[in-house]
Amino acid sequence: MASSEHNTNLFPGLKTYNGTWDYATVRHLLKRTTFGATKNDIKYFQSKGFNATLDELLSDKFTEPSPPLKDYNPTTSIAPDNSISIGETWVNDTSIDGTLSFFRRLSFKKWWIGLMINQGRSIREKMSLFWHNHFSTETNDISIAQYVYQHHRLIRRNALGNFKSLLKNITIDPAMLIYLNGQNNNKTAPDENYGRELQELFVIGKGTNAAYTEEDVKAAAKILTGWRNNNVKLESYFDLTRHDIGNKIFSAFYGGKTIAGINNISAGETEIDQLIEMLLSQKEAALYLCRRLYTWFVYYNITPDIEREIIEPLADIFRKNNYDILPVLNALFRSEHFFDSMNRGCQIKSPVDLIIGLTRELEIKFPIADQVTTNYTLWNQLLIYLSSSQQDIGDPPDVSGWKAYYQIPLYYGNWINTDTMPKRLQYSQNLITPGYTVNGFKMMVPAIDYIKGFQNPADPNSLIESICTHLLGVDISPTHKNQIKKDILLSGQTDDYYWTNAWDTYVNTPNLTTNTNYINTALVNLLKYIINLPEYQLC
Repeated sequence: MASSEHNTNLFPGLKTYNGTWDYATVRHLLKRTTFGATKNDIKYFQSKGFNATLDELLSDKFTEPSPPLKDYNPTTSIAPDNSISIGETWVNDTSIDGTLSFFRRLSFKKWWIGLMINQGRSIREKMSLFWHNHFSTETNDISIAQYVYQHHRLIRRNALGNFKSLLKNITIDPAMLIYLNGQNNNKTAPDENYGRELQELFVIGKGTNAAYTEEDVKAAAKILTGWRNNNVKLESYFDLTRHDIGNKIFSAFYGGKTIAGINNISAGETEIDQLIEMLLSQKEAALYLCRRLYTWFVYYNITPDIEREIIEPLADIFRKNNYDILPVLNALFRSEHFFDSMNRGCQIKSPVDLIIGLTRELEIKFPIADQVTTNYTLWNQLLIYLSSSQQDIGDPPDVSGWKAYYQIPLYYGNWINTDTMPKRLQYSQNLITPGYTVNGFKMMVPAIDYIKGFQNPADPNSLIESICTHLLGVDISPTHKNQIKKDILLSGQTDDYYWTNAWDTYVNTPNLTTNTNYINTALVNLLKYIINLPEYQLC
């Protein structure tokens, strides 16, 4: 793990990267922008070159994924679900039955796991999780499954779009109105919950330059009065009779601005628009948001030099582009700073990066799409692994999101403790063997198929080098690799041909059971050993 002095060296800032476009460089980029870096994706993007790769990864082209499906079979007494068959979507159903919503919320989470596994060659999947962490909500608190799905769909659609637009839609989103009490916010009893988090967590932050006051929180709460949810139409709406139509006066931090009260049906959106413009006019807003992106994608130690040479230029780009997200990402991921050797292998993998990344990188197969129950059950097993490792997607610990992205001084170290570390190792190894079987289908790493994709699997030195280069966040020594080769691939022998002969025999006579079993066992043991290394926990 990198030291606390990380990134205090001289660095080139946002100057465009013009270094070598090799395997390790592509792998680093994919590890940070997607969940895992598959061999095929590394090969594909290495052949495309630097600019074409960034163009594709950061493309704003968007295809709406098919919605989550019914995979559950609750008791027949739950009448509202009788019209929906297994394999059909529930997202348009109007029932908000509590028991039914429980099954549907779980269905949503399994579906999201499936999207992560089957992600395209785009940063959108990782940005969707970033915004989920930033605008943190909890499915259990929201309760109504349709709102949970709508909230996620909103984030996914806008993950690479305009922050102003995303922020406004989040503010009046039914799920957020439930989660931070916005639907209860009215002129007779203003609720300050969302008005506070809007400033503390979503836009301005809690830094030394974030000098908003309690009066600012109260004024923001008054602007937000009147929004409610219609649980029949499953949408939010503005109720003027509950809105505070008085003027809202802000502190010197916001230049003593007054947002005039409006007494007509346009008040809800118009006053929110003015509030958002006021918030984003503060210099600290763009700086705070860029720090959040930097911590997610690069590293947590933002030194004064990085603040000056990386964060401030990114914030300028953000403001000059009217808070469009893509220009900031483009500048960051095309920079020499992002590809600096000090920024590689310095993050401890989140549980999602670890489990979903392993699933994709080691090429675990899943059933065809129409086997809904089997797929959802397999995805649920991965969800259990994530939850036990303290990253339950859909349900971060609180409104601040996961501690790894904000809590001083541990940051990413929060993922590792005496409870989670043994589980991380166990879950990773379980996916190699024995796997997990549902309806006769086994979710397990196909060890032999995985190494067939390398250039020369018959050469034990080349094979170990290839696997380590692909999987490890930080390289290990040649001495260590030789010891692995001897102990695992050569079964204690000293001559390389011991493995080469066994592999060649497998290629020529795959039905020779004894030899094939030996090859598979050796590879399983090799993969289990490598993913058990501390270096595998880094990306």
